[in-house]
Amino acid sequence: MPEQCPLGELEKILLATDGSESCEGAVREAIGLAGRCASQMTVMLVIESFQRFASLAPNVLGAMAAAAQEQEKEGHKYLESIRARAEAAGIDCEIVIKEGDPFGSIIDEAKKRGSELIVMGRRGRSRLARMAMGSVTAKVIGNMPGDVLVVPKDATMECKNILAATDGSRDGDTAVEAAFKMARKCGSRLQVLSVAASEARQAEVEEALSKARELAAAEGMEIETLTALGKPYVQIIKTANEQGSDLIVVGRHGRGTLERLLMGSVTERVVGHASCAVLVSQSF
Repeated sequence: MPEQCPLGELEKILLATDGSESCEGAVREAIGLAGRCASQMTVMLVIESFQRFASLAPNVLGAMAAAAQEQEKEGHKYLESIRARAEAAGIDCEIVIKEGDPFGSIIDEAKKRGSELIVMGRRGRSRLARMAMGSVTAKVIGNMPGDVLVVPKDATMECKNILAATDGSRDGDTAVEAAFKMARKCGSRLQVLSVAASEARQAEVEEALSKARELAAAEGMEIETLTALGKPYVQIIKTANEQGSDLIVVGRHGRGTLERLLMGSVTERVVGHASCAVLVSQSF
């Protein structure tokens, strides 16, 4: 019998990795989740296409093609090592390697397979790896029609201490509801935080937490509500560190002016700087 699945009915998980060391946390937690949830797991690696350089001199293009073949060979070896780890844990695991745009290929594969969750590392091999969050991870979060779990290399998601962050927006409410479901299934300690960027927005904070308390009462759950004043992403990360949270749950968008973008700036910064795993939950 599988252990209690923290994410409920989770039949299909897509683990997206580029083979970099920074993805190890995502690999570990995807295998752990698939085992607990009795999920089918697909592990995917995308090799960036060299065909867009077709106008280069033949000798240069040939060298690039040879390098791509070697990368594909190493990629298969790496994916097989993950499949072996998964199968050793009793998990049905498929491997997929594709050539093309990483973000688009990951989204297409998730949609094709009906994956309810994508698990990713925070950064990758690209030159953007020095930034807080790689561009592929950011684009997947912004376009995935479902939840994305981002796991830093050294993070372990035990679901013992969950922190849900909300600003009272629709996606904030979705994050709280997702955190409630996880806490109920796992017997987790659950805290709900709302941050006021200024004193003038304190009423919004109380409104958001009031909705969370009402939901908790209706579900017969005990929660702790927290407030903070300052930059939302700073206060969310600070609270998670102080409270020993092993998972932060956030919505993809918020109330801010950046809501029109694919991913809100607060969520992007939380994902980019948190030391624990972050689940980005999306409303529909």
